[in-house]
Amino acid sequence: MSTPSTIPKGQIKAVLFDFMGTCLDWHSSILSILPSALSDETKSNFALEWRQTYFDANTARIQNGELPEDIDITHRRTLLDMLDRHPDMKPLFTHEVQEKAIAAWHRQKAWPEVSEALRKLKEEHGWEIYVHANGTTRLQLDIVRSSGLRFDMLFSSQLLGFYKPAPENYHRALELLKLRPEECVTVAAHTSDLKGAKAVGMKTVYVRRWTDDIREDQEAIRRENDAYLEDMRELNKVISKL
Repeated sequence: MSTPSTIPKGQIKAVLFDFMGTCLDWHSSILSILPSALSDETKSNFALEWRQTYFDANTARIQNGELPEDIDITHRRTLLDMLDRHPDMKPLFTHEVQEKAIAAWHRQKAWPEVSEALRKLKEEHGWEIYVHANGTTRLQLDIVRSSGLRFDMLFSSQLLGFYKPAPENYHRALELLKLRPEECVTVAAHTSDLKGAKAVGMKTVYVRRWTDDIREDQEAIRRENDAYLEDMRELNKVISKL
């Protein structure tokens, strides 16, 4: 528990984190279960494309006014779509392999510096720290356990009722936390998440991860956010200056 001396001065009271990609190395988890007959490069490209199709599927649901979908259902559907686009790989993806691939999203490890970064935010500064990510609560519970990361609360799109970057998602989180936007910092490796956060008045920190935002202009992202980092080692110092 934070003591009065560790409570941060100024407005910042909470730091909200995107989870997969930002805090977690999802790529390694997925590669480990893809068919061994595929080359490492092919596995990597397949995993990156699958991840992007998940984002595309969420964007389509937002545009169509649809409610959040169980992430396992989305991953299963997008995997099947991927295999239709890669018929040469399809025979390697038996039903058992497909199920293992979907389950792998529930077992992820953290990027090396994340645990210490979270500790500093919590223990040295007294900020509240939250997961604020698309997906299901069950997914978040599973990967908190597998990664060993600890947060004050897990906010999923399933729980909030809306996908990021819809403004309703952020407003609902703020309502539950009883915080004003200017009291919160959003940390993410996804520019769309940060655009949504900035639109409702939150401060934003972009963390560059090679596995994510593979289509985005990084120089534009650097200009658009309050801070741009290559990892989280200096995250506490950066947030202190916001």
